[in-house]
Amino acid sequence: MPLRLRQEIQAVPRSAGLIHVVAGVLTDARGRILLARRTAGRDLAGAWEFPGGKVEPGETPFQALDRELHEELGIRIHSMEALIAVPQAYRDKRIVLEVFRISGFSGKPKGLENQALAWSPLEKLNTYPMPPADRPVVAALSQPSQYLITPANVGKPAEFLGRIEAALKAGMRRIQLRIEGLSDAETLALAAETKRLCDQGGAQLLVNADIELAVKLGCGVHLKSAQLMSLNARPLPLEQAVAASCHDEAQLRQAEALDVDFAVLGPVAKTPSHAEQPPMGWQRFAELRECVSFPIYALGGMHPSDHETARRHGAQGIAGIRGLWPS
Repeated sequence: MPLRLRQEIQAVPRSAGLIHVVAGVLTDARGRILLARRTAGRDLAGAWEFPGGKVEPGETPFQALDRELHEELGIRIHSMEALIAVPQAYRDKRIVLEVFRISGFSGKPKGLENQALAWSPLEKLNTYPMPPADRPVVAALSQPSQYLITPANVGKPAEFLGRIEAALKAGMRRIQLRIEGLSDAETLALAAETKRLCDQGGAQLLVNADIELAVKLGCGVHLKSAQLMSLNARPLPLEQAVAASCHDEAQLRQAEALDVDFAVLGPVAKTPSHAEQPPMGWQRFAELRECVSFPIYALGGMHPSDHETARRHGAQGIAGIRGLWPS
């Protein structure tokens, strides 16, 4: 579970303007990622962050980040690519943190503003206390960008497991298992075989709603929204993932109170299975993204082609059934 500085979030009105901030992910020859520590006297002093700063009027993100990193670290950027843009509300301001992978730069980074620097292996980024907006960035660097939700109607178990294998071979690394209409014994057998395949393929498995089954299998659980609101504590230990389905701000806040690892939020677009439910759209998704700091997948009518749009609105990536389930 990533460390982060706890703050009261969403205390400023949404009418307040967004402050545009840019940050860069710099990697050395060993694959380690550069972090800078916020100096005394600044907001969130002592926190570690991806280096960068505010975009000044008239600047492009590239110009702003090149300027900031030259002033802070003494380097010059040659090339970069978008990673994620995270809208985040703090006690006294609202920001959008636009983060880029720096694919080319010259110079050797030094702390020119008396800030401490640290080169961290990817797997240890979550051990550094960070501002809330940086937590989704760590997830974007280290966690799957797609979250497959299986159809609830299993059909023939052999064919179902064949599709699980196909998804794993295609690179799926996070899967939610839904099973309806089977006996307890059949459910346990199918879930156990799915868990075996996921372990073999290096993927994380979460079962839908069934906490007892998750305990038996030693896997994660994905909480339904009503189930989420009924709990007063995280239902599994930290080594077993807990996720949740959310549709509004209250559910997102409850998910953060339970210390979930991630959530899905939607529907973003119209879906055939919930045609009667109006979609929230990307603007509302981004507004809700502001009020919490854990990773969130966009759900509802999502396809792999929506990944870039999702990242621009602060999503970890996309979640879905039809758009991700192998045919």
